[in-house]
Amino acid sequence: MDQTKRQPGRPGWRFALLAVLAAVLVSGLIRSLWLDVYYIPSASMEPLFGTGDRILVSRTAFQSEPIRRGDVVVFDGRGSFAPLNSGEGRLQEAAAAAGHWLGVTGSDTTYVKRVIGLPGDHVVCCDAGQRLTVNGQPLVEPYLYAGDAASTQKFDVTVPEGRLWLLGDHRSVSADSRSLLGAPGGGMVRADRVIGSPVQILWPLDRFASVARLPLAATSTTKDGQ
Repeated sequence: MDQTKRQPGRPGWRFALLAVLAAVLVSGLIRSLWLDVYYIPSASMEPLFGTGDRILVSRTAFQSEPIRRGDVVVFDGRGSFAPLNSGEGRLQEAAAAAGHWLGVTGSDTTYVKRVIGLPGDHVVCCDAGQRLTVNGQPLVEPYLYAGDAASTQKFDVTVPEGRLWLLGDHRSVSADSRSLLGAPGGGMVRADRVIGSPVQILWPLDRFASVARLPLAATSTTKDGQ
């Protein structure tokens, strides 16, 4: 009687699955250590970033040189901009985290703003020319959204050690350090909460462009009385 030879199972799907898992692991490692992708959910950083932009963020940008006044930073806002507990269930939090990781939704705890005040800086709104001042010197702010005032909300703050004073470029729609003046911490964000620096707009393609770091935003880099 003829015996039919048993055909070995095709292992192709196993290799494909392993390749996918390896790609996910490598991507996760890269995004946790070097580069990550973030979705811009609002207009608070226009004209630099628009709603729906996907940006590439370097996690190592500030390892070789310090954060400077005028830098744009992506940061974890928990404990300052965002509540410590969102009140969402675990399933909702997992879905939100997945959407954030895939770059299709924003994060309730991750923000992008511009550094206006460094530790020790005295930041005031506003001088006679309706400009912000840092350590008594007016800021030159070419990045402001056209038609926006430097700020319509008055403030006079001194940034503590280890903290940052952060504002959006589209000041009239940005919820930033000014919005938290009466809250614990006074709108100051811990410098160790900074995740990294945006280096590239990835999407939409018609906005594909690198993001350059600006020079120091103040006309003077000295502290008051120095």
